[in-house]
Amino acid sequence: MKTLRLMTYNVHRCVGTDRKLDVERVAEVIAAEQPDVVALQELDVGRMRTRSVDQAHRLAELLKMTFHFHPAMTVEEELYGDAILTALPERRIKAKELPLYRRVPGLEPRGALWVEVEFEGQKVQIINTHLGLIPQEQKRQAAALLGPDWMGDDKWVAPGVVLGDFNATPYSATYRMLRTALRDAQAPTPTWPRPATATFPSSFPFMRIDHVFLTKGLETRGVRSPYDARARLASDHLPLVVDLEIIPAAAPAAGAAAP
Repeated sequence: MKTLRLMTYNVHRCVGTDRKLDVERVAEVIAAEQPDVVALQELDVGRMRTRSVDQAHRLAELLKMTFHFHPAMTVEEELYGDAILTALPERRIKAKELPLYRRVPGLEPRGALWVEVEFEGQKVQIINTHLGLIPQEQKRQAAALLGPDWMGDDKWVAPGVVLGDFNATPYSATYRMLRTALRDAQAPTPTWPRPATATFPSSFPFMRIDHVFLTKGLETRGVRSPYDARARLASDHLPLVVDLEIIPAAAPAAGAAAP
C-alpha cells in the first residue's frame, strides 16, 4: 500500500522562534518528512522585512518541487500569502481571496489556493487556506469554502483535501461548520484510533488550529508532527504530516442496473 503524504505548515515568514530568518532551515524541516504535497502559510515574497526573498520560489527550489503561490495580501511590490508545493503531476484550479469581516477594520486579508495533483493514477483535489483570527470572520470564510466557488464547484470531486491554518480549535463553530462536509484526518476511526496531535505553539504545542480535512475516498494511515530542536525553532507552528490511503469507489454489484 502506497500512501499520499501531505504536510500543512505555517512557516511564519521563515522567521523562527529564535527570531532568525532562515529559509533553508524551514526547507530542512520539510525535507526531513519527505511529503508528496506541502501546503504552506505565511510566506513572504519580495518583502523588505525578510530581505526581499521570494520564499515560495526558494523553498520549491531547495525541495526540487513545483509550486503555486497566492498572495492574500499585496503591498505595492511586496506579497504575503500561501503556497502549495509538490513533485507530483499537478495543475492549478483556482486561487482567490476569502471574505473580509468589514465590521473590524484593518484585518489581514485571507485567501485560498486549489491545486489538483495526480497520485498513483488518481486525481486528488487540494485546497490550502489560512483563516482569520476573529470567529465571525472565520465563519464567513468557512462558509465561502463550503460554497459554490470552492467545494460547491463542479470541479470539486472526491477525493479531496482542505488543509491549512484555520486559527480554530475543534471546539469552535468554524471547525464544526467544516465537519458538516468533511472529516478531520485526526478523528478516531477503527483504522486510526490514536489521540490527535497539536502543532501550536511549536515550543510547547497544546492547540489544534492546523487541520487536514478529508472527503470520502481517503483514509488516514499516519499522523505525526516533528518535535526535534530544528522544528521547534524554525517557526511558531510545527508541521502537521498526514499519510492517506486512497480508497477506490466501490464497483457496482454484478447484475446491478446502470444508473
